[in-house]
Amino acid sequence: MGASEPVVERENDDVERGGGEEEEGEEKEDQKEDVEEKDVEKGEVAFQEQVVQNNPPGQIHMSRMQRLSTTNPLRLVINGGTRVATPSPSQPRPSPSPSQPRSTPTPHVSLTTLNSRAYTNRISLFLFLLHMVLAVGLVCFLLFKGIQGLLEAGKTQRKEKTVLQYFLPQIEAASLLSITLAFSWQKAVREWPNFMIHFVLWCSFFMSLSAGILLICFQKPATDGIGVLLIAFSIGNGLYACWVTHRIKFCCKVLIKSLEPVSKFPDLNQPTYWMLGIGFMWMSLWILAVIGALNFYFPPLIIIALVLSLLWTAEVLRNVANLTVSRVIALYYLRGMQSSTQFCFQRAMSINLGSACLGSLFVPAIEALRIVARGLNLLEGEDEFMFSCAHCCLRVMESIFRYGNGWAYVQIAAYGKGFVNASQDTWELFKRREMETIVDSDMTSAICFLTGVCSGSICVIVVAAWTTSVHQSFTATVSLLAFIIGYLMTRIAMALPHACVSSYYVCYAENPDNRLFRDKLIEDRLNMIKSGRDVVAPTPRVPRQFTR
Repeated sequence: MGASEPVVERENDDVERGGGEEEEGEEKEDQKEDVEEKDVEKGEVAFQEQVVQNNPPGQIHMSRMQRLSTTNPLRLVINGGTRVATPSPSQPRPSPSPSQPRSTPTPHVSLTTLNSRAYTNRISLFLFLLHMVLAVGLVCFLLFKGIQGLLEAGKTQRKEKTVLQYFLPQIEAASLLSITLAFSWQKAVREWPNFMIHFVLWCSFFMSLSAGILLICFQKPATDGIGVLLIAFSIGNGLYACWVTHRIKFCCKVLIKSLEPVSKFPDLNQPTYWMLGIGFMWMSLWILAVIGALNFYFPPLIIIALVLSLLWTAEVLRNVANLTVSRVIALYYLRGMQSSTQFCFQRAMSINLGSACLGSLFVPAIEALRIVARGLNLLEGEDEFMFSCAHCCLRVMESIFRYGNGWAYVQIAAYGKGFVNASQDTWELFKRREMETIVDSDMTSAICFLTGVCSGSICVIVVAAWTTSVHQSFTATVSLLAFIIGYLMTRIAMALPHACVSSYYVCYAENPDNRLFRDKLIEDRLNMIKSGRDVVAPTPRVPRQFTR
C-alpha cells in the first residue's frame, strides 16, 4: 500500500508473535470505542498532532488496513487516538458494504462559543444610540444659544459673561482635578491594595464629612441642603466601615489575587485611558451646554435632562472598560489565553455595547436595592404592615438579582451572552457552588463606589472654597456639578480592579478545579462559613421576622 493512501494502520507491537495472536489482537481492537472529538474552544486541538509525534512515520507499518470506525467511516484508531482520513478529490467516497452497518449521524451538541458575532441587547443599543444623537443635537443647540447670547447686547449678554467668568473656570478645574484623582486612585489600588481598602473606607468618611461641614458654614439654604446630605452620608459611611471590619482581610486577599494577571497584559489599562479621555471631552462640552441652557426656556428641566444623560453615558463608558478587562482576564482564567486587549476593546465597543447600555440602566438601581435590603433586615418590631412591605420588597429584589446583576459582565464579555441570560447563568453558577453568601458580602463594589465619593468630596471642597471667594451665589450649583464630575470620572477609572475581582469570582464558580485557583482562597472561605468559624452579613432574601 502506498504512502499516499488515505488510511493507515495501528502499530502492532506483537506482530512477530504469530498469526493467532494477531487475529486475537484484531478482535480486541474491534471492541474498542471511538475517542470523542475534542472541543476546539478548550484548547485540545493538539491531540492528533501529539499522537503523530509519539509515533513517527517510520514506526507506522503500512502492511495492512485497520477496521473503519462504525460511527465515522473515515476515522481510524492509531495508538488509542483517532485520526480522520480525508479522501483526495480524485478518489470517490466509498459506499458502505452490505456487511458493514451504515453509520448513524451523531447529534450535534451546541457549544458556547468564545467568538460570538451576534450583537447583544439590540433594543438597548438602539435606544442608547438614539439618546446619543439627541444628546449631541441638544448640546450643539445649547452651545449655539450660548454663543448667540454672548453676541447679543443686553441682560442676557451680561448674565452669560458673569457665568463664564465665575462659573466655568471652577467646573473646568473640577474636571482636571477629577481625572487626576481617577488615575491616582486606580494606580494606588493596584500598587497597594491591602492599604488602600482601609484608606478608602475612612478617607471617604472624613472627606464627605469635611465637605458637608464646609457647605453648611456658608449659611445659604442651597448649600445647607447639600451639606446635610453629605454629613448624613458620612455618618452612614462611618457605620459601614465599622460594620465590615471583619470582612476587610478576605477582601484584601481577593483583590491582591485577582490583580495578579494584570501584569501579564501591559496594555490592559489602555481602554480605561480611552474611556477617561472620551469622558473628559464630553464633560467639557456638557459644561458649556449647561451654560447655554441658562439662555433657553425652562433651564432647570434642561439641566436635569443633561445630568441624566451624562450619568447614563458615563456609566456606559465605565462598563465598556469593564467588559474589555473582563474578557481579557476571563479568557486567561478559563482557557489560559493571552488575548489581544485591542480586539477585546473592539468587541466591547460594538458587539457587546447593547449589554453595557442595558446594564448601565439597571445595575446602579440594583446596588441601591441591596443597601435598602440590608437596612430593612436590621429593622426590628411587631408592625405586621411594615414587615409585609419589607417582605414584598425583598422578594422583588430577589427576582431582580436573578435577572440582572453586576456579575453578568464577565459572561457577557467571555461568551457574548445578553445581559439577562448572563445574569441568570452567573447567579445559577453561584448557587451551584454555594457562593451566594460570599458574593453578597463582597466589598469591591462598595470600595469602588466610595473612591468616587471621595473624589467628588475633594472636588467639592476645592471648588466651593474658590467659588465662595469670587461669586457666592454659584456655590451650591458649582459644588453639586463638581461632585458629579469627580464621582463619575473616578468610577470609570476603577472599572479595572472591579472587573478583575468579578472575573475571579465568576471564573472560579465555572471551573473551581482550575490550576490558577490552587490557593483555595474561596474554598477555605466557604468551609469557614459553613463550619461557623466565620460570620458574614449577606444581602437578606427574607426579613428576619419571617425566618423565625
